[in-house]
Amino acid sequence: MSSSTDGPAGRSSADGVGGLWAEDPERYWASIDQAVSEAGLDAPVLALDRTALEHNAADLLRRSAGVPIRVASKSLRVRSVITDLATRRGFHGVLAYDLAEAHWLAATTEITDILVGYPSVRREALAAFVTDEVATSRVSLLVDSVEQLDVVDAVAPPASRRPIRVAIDLDASYRLLGGLVHIGVRRSPAHSRHDVLDLARTIVARNGFDLVGVMSYEAQVAGVADAVPGRAVVNRAIGVMQRRSMAELRRRRGRIIGELRQLADLEFVNGGGTGSLEETARDRSVTDIAAGSGLFGGHLFDGYRRFRPAPALSFGLDVVRRPASGIVTCAGGGWIASGPPSPDRLPKPVWPSGFGFVGTEAAGEVQTPLRGAAATRIAVGDRVWFRHTKSGEVCERARHVAIIDRDDTGRAVVGEVVPTYRGEGKCFL
Repeated sequence: MSSSTDGPAGRSSADGVGGLWAEDPERYWASIDQAVSEAGLDAPVLALDRTALEHNAADLLRRSAGVPIRVASKSLRVRSVITDLATRRGFHGVLAYDLAEAHWLAATTEITDILVGYPSVRREALAAFVTDEVATSRVSLLVDSVEQLDVVDAVAPPASRRPIRVAIDLDASYRLLGGLVHIGVRRSPAHSRHDVLDLARTIVARNGFDLVGVMSYEAQVAGVADAVPGRAVVNRAIGVMQRRSMAELRRRRGRIIGELRQLADLEFVNGGGTGSLEETARDRSVTDIAAGSGLFGGHLFDGYRRFRPAPALSFGLDVVRRPASGIVTCAGGGWIASGPPSPDRLPKPVWPSGFGFVGTEAAGEVQTPLRGAAATRIAVGDRVWFRHTKSGEVCERARHVAIIDRDDTGRAVVGEVVPTYRGEGKCFL
């Protein structure tokens, strides 16, 4: 995929107004359906509207306030899109989710700064990585304990390889009452200044490793909606928690990074996510911010107060039968997002409007029945369009993505069809 400019242009308001998807959603979805139908693409079919993607990219840059954005590949899983974005002005590097993936990107693209966002102890992947001089110069491994360094050395002793670039995963969770209350995800054990500095000293003193960066992910801010309809009290409580959490993290992270820079020449300090860009950008110790899901605009972000991305990526399923009055059944559709099982992990039917899931089945592995007034207007062979919750789950399930281009009138056509990771024969996690 390529853009007609050297980067996204334009601005967007926090609620996403300004595009056909907001001004005339019926026309927006109908035009996508028509474009993929005219192109003869079979379902399940993924469609990525280039105009909406550009809108989202511009909005992320606006919200990051000049702090470079590191593209989170987990949420995209389309190599051409990742490469295009990561090499634009305002974006810098990739946050990969697996070492074999990072190695592949380093070997097949011009991206020179790839941070693996999770520790890796898979020996086959490590053995292939440590012998590749290009990959080891471009990829940084994430560690949060000495044990992960030990695994690398067990695969390839320091004398047999060049030094490995590593970054420390600084835990960004919000802890209260001496750690009895933990708010955030369970990631790194390196939470306190003492934890991080002890690990850093070990890395610096150890042969075969270069400490080049730090990562910290404030999931309790980036990944938690604070404007969910019908939950006013909960939204207020979440807002208070997020403000206090970010204030604590800025103090702790800033102090730790300041001391780490006395020990090592850090090249980057990564933080944040799509949902925390504004707040993370206020932290002067952070040099780049990760973002991925906000580019494709999953419906998870409909419940965020600070922004509303355009629904750039969607998927269409064929209606294959009509089991009862007011119900139609689509083939496939059970593309469920990660996280605690709940209704907000399900894809959302958006066109034709008026559909909802059958409560006893929801979105199924091989079939998805839908109930609603739209069932009277749709025939077997027609298509229903859905929005995904996050992003990674949808591209992991399809081989190709149709890139939708639009002319000045809003008419949509399939400009190109590009492979996902799966379409390129890759399955990492």
